[in-house]
Amino acid sequence: MRRAIARLQTWWLRLFVLLVIVFLVVPVPAPLDLVLMAVPLALAFVRAPRSARPPVDAEPPVRGRWVAINSPGTAVPSHGVKAYGQMYAVDLLQPSPDAAAKIGWSMRTRAATSYACFGSPVFAMKSGIVVRATDRQRDHRSRDTWPSLIWMMTIEAFLRELAGAGRILGNHVIVQHDDGTFAAYAHLRRGSARVTAGDRVEAGRQLAEVGNTGNTSEPHLHVQLMDHAVPVAAAGVPMRWPDLIIDGETDARWSTGAAKPTALAGFPQNGQLFDAADLPAS
Repeated sequence: MRRAIARLQTWWLRLFVLLVIVFLVVPVPAPLDLVLMAVPLALAFVRAPRSARPPVDAEPPVRGRWVAINSPGTAVPSHGVKAYGQMYAVDLLQPSPDAAAKIGWSMRTRAATSYACFGSPVFAMKSGIVVRATDRQRDHRSRDTWPSLIWMMTIEAFLRELAGAGRILGNHVIVQHDDGTFAAYAHLRRGSARVTAGDRVEAGRQLAEVGNTGNTSEPHLHVQLMDHAVPVAAAGVPMRWPDLIIDGETDARWSTGAAKPTALAGFPQNGQLFDAADLPAS
């Protein structure tokens, strides 16, 4: 039942907004109006039951030297919420050239192409069948100044929630693995998908490229394991990348201190660099 309710998350939110608008025009006695609005709003926060699956071993989805942020290696839920099956999700980008870079108040933002990881290949972590592949959304400019970040985290975020998971994930690929888990690769570059729904892919096959679509502040890869093909109906599944080389070096821009008690053991922490250069690309 909870999964079925969670699957309609976007529609519950839309119903709430519709009722707010209607009640501004059509008078409804209090507290009936509040009750009617509270029901869909409450249902919009229902999440799928938590998965009991142990960590799943997989290959990393990138090659070369990268840094982990919003990582389950530091805390779970890694992104602060359980929605969209992202309990154990991680964001990956390449090390900052300027560790002292600070967020300013300029209205000028950067083109996605100016970031080192933009266009980097994204590889399948495990073998399976592609159940969804979309790459038609445009790559937007960065949200790396205070005005653009405030916009992204308020108005833009709310509009994307209303539009649905596809506008939050941006261009994305979802693969169903042979073990029954699902991987979502999000924020991909426009026009970069190399697979379509129904394709069989082996671990290590290139799926697409890193982009800046969906709910992003700058180009990066968001990747997660789930127990369902539909993110709003999914619970996150922990993953491990046993072949990584982690040498202890950190990126000061993204490091957030010691891991929390909820952290996933053995996974790169926020700001921690890792190397997947020794893994074969295909």
